Amino acid sequence: MELSEIGVFVGVDMAKNDHFAQATTTDGTEVFARSVLNDQTAIEQLLDDAGSHGNVALVIDMTASAAQLLLTIAAERAVPVAYVTGLQMRRAADLYAGSAKTDPRDAWVLADFARRNADRLAWLDVSDELLLRLRVLNGRDVDLATDANRVINRCRDALTAVSPGLERAVGQRLVQAGVRDLIAKWSTPTALRSAGRTKIRNAIKKRSPRIAGKVADEIWAALDAQTVVLPAEDTWGEVIADLLGDLERISARRVELATQIEETFLSHPLGQVLVTLCGFGPRTGARTLAEIGDPTRFANGSRLAAYAGLSPTDWRSGRSINGAFQHRGGNHRLKNAMFLAAFVATQHDPDARAYYQRKRAEGKKHNAAVICVARRRCNLIHAMLTTATPYDPSRPRNLAEAA
Repeated sequence: MELSEIGVFVGVDMAKNDHFAQATTTDGTEVFARSVLNDQTAIEQLLDDAGSHGNVALVIDMTASAAQLLLTIAAERAVPVAYVTGLQMRRAADLYAGSAKTDPRDAWVLADFARRNADRLAWLDVSDELLLRLRVLNGRDVDLATDANRVINRCRDALTAVSPGLERAVGQRLVQAGVRDLIAKWSTPTALRSAGRTKIRNAIKKRSPRIAGKVADEIWAALDAQTVVLPAEDTWGEVIADLLGDLERISARRVELATQIEETFLSHPLGQVLVTLCGFGPRTGARTLAEIGDPTRFANGSRLAAYAGLSPTDWRSGRSINGAFQHRGGNHRLKNAMFLAAFVATQHDPDARAYYQRKRAEGKKHNAAVICVARRRCNLIHAMLTTATPYDPSRPRNLAEAA
């Protein structure tokens, strides 16, 4: 549907149970405003009522779980859906009189902002089943990574309570399976001392053979450095063992999830294309592909870079401000994935490495130089995905021109 064909903008302030909808025509006439139950029948009735006044376009302020039923029904009816980010919503609300924060006002602002700025809205693409599956799996992987980080921090705090030196020796290595096995079995300095250096090394060696000798020596040095037994050591040991049990389960689930993500990613036609570019493995590739969605919705690589927040922002005001600065907005999940891929590419891809060193020679710091690499690769990624062409380092220019 072309923008000129839209007759009614329906702003929907999303909620878990009851949305609030405001329908406004393109000339600013308010058609209706009412609460809408997050239910198939109620949503279909909303679209029917709005459709009696012209072609409908929905405008929403969130795309999380509560919006999935509305998005699915809109896709089945070929109703276009625009997404207004939280920052855009706050700035738009400031343009209107009043400071009230209510569902009816938010829905009205969405509808009125959309009808005035239809050409500037981010229109959601209709994603296929594999992309939706990738988004769900990526979200679960992020949740598990957050849980693992929380458990590790809590475990390191508990280790500090029994032996600061022991925490320094193993705290940063709790991601290693062999170290987890050791501390889960002997969780206190007293237990480790009674086990002996040989058993410590052998326990680590079973699943982390490369670091077994070095870590065992550091642990034994930490044990020799502290002879006093701190209060409640046995209780802390029980807590540490319990936390490491949780961490082991989380780590095992992430391994299983990584397999699911890889299978889903590589089963998508564009996943097989993206993985040919240096830096994109199953996790980063899956996250990138899921966040980009339909690549044809971006006119060129510059639009994709702007969406990801990788394009610099110009600041020019009189004589005091004159320069370009890092963009703080954009899709942060996509930006992080592209940053990680670019960082890996600077280590293993000669072209990316040369461009990174050139930016460093210009005086840019490490992160800024990696972002420059990620921005440059946006053109290449856009060309690869829109043409479904795997990466060929021998003809990068032809590929970019093909898009």
